[in-house]
Amino acid sequence: KYREKDNHFEYILDKTPFYAESGGQIGDTGELKSDNYQLKIIDTIKVNDDIIHVSKDFSEDLLINNKVKSLITIDRRNKIKANHTATHLLHSALKNVLGSHVQQAGSFVADDKLRFDLTHYNKITKNEIQQIEGMVNQKIRESIILNISNQSFEDAKKDGAVAMFNEKYGDEVRVVNIPGFSKELCGGTHVKNTGEISLFKITSESSLATGVRRIEAITG
Repeated sequence: KYREKDNHFEYILDKTPFYAESGGQIGDTGELKSDNYQLKIIDTIKVNDDIIHVSKDFSEDLLINNKVKSLITIDRRNKIKANHTATHLLHSALKNVLGSHVQQAGSFVADDKLRFDLTHYNKITKNEIQQIEGMVNQKIRESIILNISNQSFEDAKKDGAVAMFNEKYGDEVRVVNIPGFSKELCGGTHVKNTGEISLFKITSESSLATGVRRIEAITG
């Protein structure tokens, strides 16, 4: 089904491979197409339980034949996956280098960069940044295969999975495990092994608020 809204169109499919913006990760882009038309998808968002594909395009043929092929922009998705897995590696490295008091206070995962906000009262020094980068890049070089599974929330907590303080979780959760280094509850997209990230580099470190620091980084 579809609707016109604010100079764009919103499409809802019965099933989709598109990832809707959630948990700090941006939504997918791509195409919906058939033999008679092609719709460019510029964003994917979630409203309640609906995954909405946003486009500026519309075709009259859609009213006759509403079966479509869904094509994600793969290169962009792969960059997002690398940045999201790197965010998990960064989170664990921050705890290792700065201390267990570090908590995630927000994140943003795009195709061209990642941003991570953390609770920490001191400026992160150049030496600490080098240690953090080195630890993340070491795990990238190890090409660790990720283990992603669904578990009950209680079992995941018992297994040591890190939950975000501002997230609401159901009875069943998705656990993203980078064996021996990181285990978090996460519904986002990730690489199959850390080697796909290639390289991790922190580009900036700054103060966001009292007791909250912000790190920006790139991969690849």
